[in-house]
Amino acid sequence: MDLSMSDRKVGDWTVLEVGGEIDAYSSPAFADRLGELLTAESSRLVVDLDGVGFLDSTGLGVLIGGHNRAGGFGGELRVGCGVERVLKLLRITGLDDVLAVYASAAEALAAPPPCESP
Repeated sequence: MDLSMSDRKVGDWTVLEVGGEIDAYSSPAFADRLGELLTAESSRLVVDLDGVGFLDSTGLGVLIGGHNRAGGFGGELRVGCGVERVLKLLRITGLDDVLAVYASAAEALAAPPPCESP
């Protein structure tokens, strides 16, 4: 299955809805799109993975790269995902402790900002 991506603005956030498979073949396009969306002017992104049927290690690497890029701009990348096989992969790899993962894009948008350490 091919990768599909569409984005929309919700307040200060951009929501990137992703569908299909994120693998070694499609990850470069995914990375490019994250790079286009995460800028100094727009560094708050929710990646909606509810339409993703497959995610491999290259896709995980892209998410980590996006997380780091957003943080470099003082922003945040959140993941909305209710797909159990994708959530299981995030848990097994420990990335659910690194990435801000929510049950849906709507929950990610509604969540308060993270607490900052003094």
